Amino acid sequence: MKIRRATESDEAVLREFWLEFEHEVPYPLGDGEQWEEEWADTLDDVRGGGVFLAEDDEGPLGVARIEQPKRGQAHVQLVYVRPRGRRQGVAKTLLAECVADAKARGAQWISLDVLSSNDIGVTAWRRLGFVEYSYEMAAPLDALEQRLEERPRGDSKATTHVQSDDELSVRRAVAQFIPRLEAPEVRRTESWMRVIDPVLDRDREAHGRFARELSERLGAVTVALAQEGEVVRFRLYERGRMVDEYLSVPTYHGPLPKGDELALAANPTLVSRLTGADREEVKRIARTAASPAELPPAPELYDQIARLMGLEA
Repeated sequence: MKIRRATESDEAVLREFWLEFEHEVPYPLGDGEQWEEEWADTLDDVRGGGVFLAEDDEGPLGVARIEQPKRGQAHVQLVYVRPRGRRQGVAKTLLAECVADAKARGAQWISLDVLSSNDIGVTAWRRLGFVEYSYEMAAPLDALEQRLEERPRGDSKATTHVQSDDELSVRRAVAQFIPRLEAPEVRRTESWMRVIDPVLDRDREAHGRFARELSERLGAVTVALAQEGEVVRFRLYERGRMVDEYLSVPTYHGPLPKGDELALAANPTLVSRLTGADREEVKRIARTAASPAELPPAPELYDQIARLMGLEA
């Protein structure tokens, strides 16, 4: 196998590689670029960046293309190897040529784009040390317009519960959050101190931070329980560390990787140990679903979970 720089006369083979790559990893949005557009960009890289071809006895084997560096960063536009040359180090050899070219031109960083659906590509690039530093996101226009026009779905409310009978210490800790809180109300219940405030009703992230900081300051178990429109969430903290999070419809606020979706199911063992709830009741009541319609109405589920943990909602 040999590696050489591509020239303008290699348009035909570069087009073949591009078409093969597009067939294997199709662009997910719209129609994508036409070859005429791609060729104009490729020409820029032939003339000012680096386009490299791998060849063996059977002919063209693979291609790699990198842009001229800008502000110390060179972007890899394409690395493609035909099936007969895979798992033989061809891609790494091509990439090494790109790296050497970029380094000679003053680059300090190499970047590239890879579709999130391209699992093999993502794994390969991570293995070489590439990490995510931004996300490119897209939404169908009609669906986005509909979401933007939607009214808020249901009420939002939040309560924070501290496992403590030391009311004075809890009140002192809560006072340290003023003026971040508007009008905090602290009430003692059987085994918990309950804290409510309008700020926490509106801001679920502030609610989580408040519960975590209370837990850390007091060395106590805290529960941040909230109704967020049609869904119910709780976060469970122990000595300032979140040990469990539950969301009744994990994908309610948007799609999630499967692992993140599963992580939003309640952990019956932890909930039982830290709140005294019956483990089997946790499994029965704190269920997750694909849609709010598969669960009790959010206010009812909120009350059920509060009673389950011995909290006053």
